Amino acid sequence: MSVYGADAGVLATIGATPLVRLDRLLPGSALRTFAKLEAANPGGSIKDRSAYAMLADAIDTGLVISGRSVVVESSSGNLGIGLAQACRYFDLQFICVVDPRTNAQNIAIMRAYGAQVQTVTERDPTTGEYLPVRKRRVRELVASLPYAYCPDQYSNPRNAWAHRTTMREIVEALDGRLDYLFCAISSCGTLRGCSEYAREMGVPVQIVAVDAEASAITRPATGRRLIPGHGAPVRPALYLPGLADRVVHVSDQECLVGCRRLVGREAILAGGSSGAAVSALFRLQDTIPAGANCVLILPDSGERYLDTIYNDAWVAAHFGEVAELCDNDAVEAARY
Repeated sequence: MSVYGADAGVLATIGATPLVRLDRLLPGSALRTFAKLEAANPGGSIKDRSAYAMLADAIDTGLVISGRSVVVESSSGNLGIGLAQACRYFDLQFICVVDPRTNAQNIAIMRAYGAQVQTVTERDPTTGEYLPVRKRRVRELVASLPYAYCPDQYSNPRNAWAHRTTMREIVEALDGRLDYLFCAISSCGTLRGCSEYAREMGVPVQIVAVDAEASAITRPATGRRLIPGHGAPVRPALYLPGLADRVVHVSDQECLVGCRRLVGREAILAGGSSGAAVSALFRLQDTIPAGANCVLILPDSGERYLDTIYNDAWVAAHFGEVAELCDNDAVEAARY
């Protein structure tokens, strides 16, 4: 029997996340702004959708066998947590390959689910990034372990397929009146799934891909990224030209400013890529027609960024004093 039709326990609660109106984010604006709160998934992020879809398909097709297989994947945190939870449910061993930027809380959560975590410490000499080294280590593990399987979020079509449902939920919640969708990109699964659903269903939406300034997804990379989970050092195979109507590049500093504004004005504590989407909306707001329905996909919670984005000392060390970067109302509400 297909696991898609089976009782999936806690995994059955993935999806159907809230879409909430943001009335305070843009004071005086004629735009109707909404947020898709993906932190409401059981593993705490939008990556739960991808993790379940990829793993369930692998079980369905016999690539993975419960009680025997070892799942191996590279992740900066959220997908690793989603896979750790799904693997625990399906009685699978899981090894997650991370790097020094992965925060201790994410690693602790994966281990609580029973996952093994391996950390690569060397950067790729060509790109200066950890991701190529993480992916190489995954290939080594898959080659050396019996019954090992890598979902490969960067090229697996089920990663994108999972987010057709994300887009469907948004469209249905707004009775089809969706004008702008702001989507931060990394593996490009969310972007591709949402875009393909919209095109196939004839949804007249403008899709804005929000890439990191130092990312190599939509243009040559410049510099390094401090905030994991937003952008990528190499273009993922899931990325295709034309998925987005517009691309906006956002710096790490703009990510944290967006996060601080969001918690200060709307009391939503969200992660770095959510802040990127907020800052992209701020940048484009004057070009969007009055009355337009704009949706920001907020991939995760800010609880996993308390030592970085929401830590004044960390912010000051990397970007300068918080009060000089953010609006006063956001700063005071987000101070710890």
